[in-house]
Amino acid sequence: MQEVALHLLVLLAGLPALEANDPEDKNSPFYYDWYSLRVGGLICAGVLCAIGIIVLMSGKCKCKFSQKPR
Repeated sequence: MQEVALHLLVLLAGLPALEANDPEDKNSPFYYDWYSLRVGGLICAGVLCAIGIIVLMSGKCKCKFSQKPR
């Protein structure tokens, strides 16, 4: 029963995506430039990753692994 429900959920979630691939009106507020959105997301992820590595390597984060649980 769970498998049937999962397939139905995937089918219902995928139906709006079928029409969204070919927008008719590019001036519509629901038209997205997917390429720019993807590039912006990758740049944001890269910057956040670099900041995380810099913070870990800076030595400001004092993590003590030898602490015993209470």
